[in-house]
Amino acid sequence: MTNRVRELRKENHITQQQLAEMLGVTSRTIISLEKGDYNPSVLLAYKISEVFNVYIEDVFLFDENDFNLGE
Repeated sequence: MTNRVRELRKENHITQQQLAEMLGVTSRTIISLEKGDYNPSVLLAYKISEVFNVYIEDVFLFDENDFNLGE
């Protein structure tokens, strides 16, 4: 799964620290999200989409490998 957190954050002129405060997480969480090192909970993903006023699917991009359910 990839995400557009960095892109959306920059488009909205929000710093990593500001976004972290809006979401109630640490700036380290935002850094990890942006680097692709962390997949958020559904609740955090929802909160992120709300901050940017977009659908979750517009922030988090799935590919077919994300849905390999042990087949």
